[in-house]
Amino acid sequence: MKHESRRSFLSKLAAGSVLAAGAPSILSGSEARAARPLRRAKKRTATDQIQIAIIGAGGMGRIDVNTALDIEGVRLVAACDLYDGRLESAKGDWTRQGEGKLVGVDLLTTKDYREVLARDDIDAVIIAAPDHWHRQISIDAMRAGKAVYCEKPMVHRVTEGRAVIDAQRETGETFQVGSQGLASLGNEKAKELFEDGAIGTLTYAEGFWARNSPGGAWQYEIPDDASEETVDWDRFLGDAPKLPFDATRFFRWRNYQDYGTGVSGDLFVHVFSSLHFIVGSLGPTRISATGGLRFWKDGRDVPDVMLGMFDYPETDSHPPFNLSLRVNFPDGTSGSTVLRLVGTEGALNIGWTEVALRRNKAFLPTDELRKQQEDERAARYGMRKGMLPPGETVYKAEDKYWGAHQDHFINFFEGMRTGETVPEDAVFGFRAAAPALLCNDSYFEEKMLRWDPVNMQVIG
Repeated sequence: MKHESRRSFLSKLAAGSVLAAGAPSILSGSEARAARPLRRAKKRTATDQIQIAIIGAGGMGRIDVNTALDIEGVRLVAACDLYDGRLESAKGDWTRQGEGKLVGVDLLTTKDYREVLARDDIDAVIIAAPDHWHRQISIDAMRAGKAVYCEKPMVHRVTEGRAVIDAQRETGETFQVGSQGLASLGNEKAKELFEDGAIGTLTYAEGFWARNSPGGAWQYEIPDDASEETVDWDRFLGDAPKLPFDATRFFRWRNYQDYGTGVSGDLFVHVFSSLHFIVGSLGPTRISATGGLRFWKDGRDVPDVMLGMFDYPETDSHPPFNLSLRVNFPDGTSGSTVLRLVGTEGALNIGWTEVALRRNKAFLPTDELRKQQEDERAARYGMRKGMLPPGETVYKAEDKYWGAHQDHFINFFEGMRTGETVPEDAVFGFRAAAPALLCNDSYFEEKMLRWDPVNMQVIG
């Protein structure tokens, strides 16, 4: 689906900095940091009401619902979760943001997602259940005539991806994966800069996630009343190995391979989504990973430090390049996130609301301008030859910008209304999920893996 916003906010950036525009200049210190605004077009309004349900009303599910309800024309009518406490809070807690109107007065609450899918008055479901349930609930929902917003990663195992893609194609339902940063202003601006050749030829990319808190490391709160009476444990397990009730596994499911996808499936997948969108990539061909459990030795069976290395082949959209990713949960400095594209003439540091372009080469269209620049260099640095200090231009979203998460839902609901393909459909979502999941496989199998990103299948 085309983003109207790109045309709007890019037109307001036409002034740019001298380096971004290609004019000659030598910038250093504060002179090199020129802020440029990023703006989104006016918020789109709904033409009809869309009624939604949440399946998995935990932390991310609640954030998704609150974001969706902030969009005009969206109403919550059902909530499904396997813990009584979440169903009870759903009845009274959710309000329509900005209006203070209770949503939960006649809200259906259930522990059986099939009861939600059987309702004729539900147009779309948000799936924020544990990863090992994504495939089955997504397929069942589309076959029941519901549009689906499924939290990342799209599937729990690489072998499950094709089934979700086939279900979307067979049913024609709108399906979007919830890597919300994909819809950010930062990604859109980075894509435009990359396509315009702002960093020259891409050679390398890197992503970094750091967290230094128990919550960031998935040590989520376990309610005092957690028990077999308040939790539907058997339904939670699904096709996972049968085990006695374990409240820690239920409420901190991301820590276990049986239900979650580790740091790679939770965090690397965000980087793959953004990177593939920005450079127009289908994915890497070689994947390897290392890491270990270094600090959070709380019974989890996934690493808290992981490093992944990926080879991207040459395509019509980008040259061959390498990608390195890393996650560090026991981080002793501070929580941070970075996505950086490095080229032969500069680099892009990309965030959801800010993009920094650093240039190491100025384009001089005439001999007169070249001489002018050499004179300026001589006056400042006492030499006429040598490398130019990098110039930096920073593009920032306005303070009133409502955020990538809401834009991702706007794209989803607009796709439902227009029938157009959404940005992160099942094919895009699987191509982002697959290298993240294969990163786990590489780590546990201790070997390099090969992936065919065009046909979306493991090689060998």
